[in-house]
Amino acid sequence: MNSIEIKDLSLNFGNVKVLKDLNLSVEKGEFLVLLGASGCGKSTLLNCIAGLLEINDGQIFINNQNVTWYEPSERGIGMVFQSYALYPQMSVKGNLTFSLKNAKLSKEDIEERVKNASEILQIEDLLDRKPAALSGGQRQRVAIGRALVRDVEVFLFDEPLSNLDAKLRTELRVEIKRLHQKLDNTMIYVTHDQIEAMTLANRIAIMRDGLILQLDKPKTIYNYPVNKYVAEFIGSPSMNFLKGKIVPNKKPVFKLEGGWCETPDLSNYKFKEDIKEERQIWLGVRPESIVVGDEAEKLPVKFNLEAEVVEPMGADTLVWSQIGGQEFHFIIDGNSTINSGDSLRVGFDPLHSSIFDLDSEDRL
Repeated sequence: MNSIEIKDLSLNFGNVKVLKDLNLSVEKGEFLVLLGASGCGKSTLLNCIAGLLEINDGQIFINNQNVTWYEPSERGIGMVFQSYALYPQMSVKGNLTFSLKNAKLSKEDIEERVKNASEILQIEDLLDRKPAALSGGQRQRVAIGRALVRDVEVFLFDEPLSNLDAKLRTELRVEIKRLHQKLDNTMIYVTHDQIEAMTLANRIAIMRDGLILQLDKPKTIYNYPVNKYVAEFIGSPSMNFLKGKIVPNKKPVFKLEGGWCETPDLSNYKFKEDIKEERQIWLGVRPESIVVGDEAEKLPVKFNLEAEVVEPMGADTLVWSQIGGQEFHFIIDGNSTINSGDSLRVGFDPLHSSIFDLDSEDRL
């Protein structure tokens, strides 16, 4: 059963098409993340679902009910904003109970909902404080609590962790995941942080220019990106892209632009179509798929390069280099003693790479 159904949704700001004939189904109890760069339309889509923006075309269904022209308060949703949006003159309890009092709920019902939400979010000791006396993480918990007390089936999060420092983001990310596991409500979460998307989502919708480029499970998007943009957006550090061509002799091989010590055999690579003629491509290899040292000799593709920049990151070290005049980076163990200028033997398996057409940038 779908909790949210979006059909042929379009939104224009003047002559600018912001959302373009979008179709999206969100299953009941699913955690869906809308991921993309600034200006891709993800927050705009969330605001359309919430009823904060009036669409130009299409329909929005929540729990099989057409809510396209409903007011936000009539849609049965709870929304958490990036800016917290707390009433500064009210206490935490006042912020939690404000919408409930407006809805004319009984005093007993309000007290029960506040008690449950504050226990789940561990803010029982903060109920008498005002927002100015709270940390950023505490304010965001209150903002989530204000949505939680409404006892709705759908929660919408608009980049709720963007204003927090790295440690708090990690802590609250875990809390949001626990909250979803406990409540099993439908949640749609907007972010530009691919780490948040990968760790939180049941499915990720990657957006660009008002379109959904790929909608799938995090591992599927990571391992099988539909195009070069998606491949570059998912993964940290980002994927390497080596420009070259496929030469279909007796078996297809990859020739790197700028030269390579050998030509990797791609005959076991599962192409979407037969490669019958020479074709310009991008060969995408993730930094974590690169092997360094003696183990590289066991792999189909192996070559020498020079470490140019070494960036220690604790458990891992990121090494920047070049191959055939093209930038190439990879991850090694943080305890390795590699320095700038060292010569390294590296290798990878082409079956763990992604191949994209040079012009269309679509996956082959």
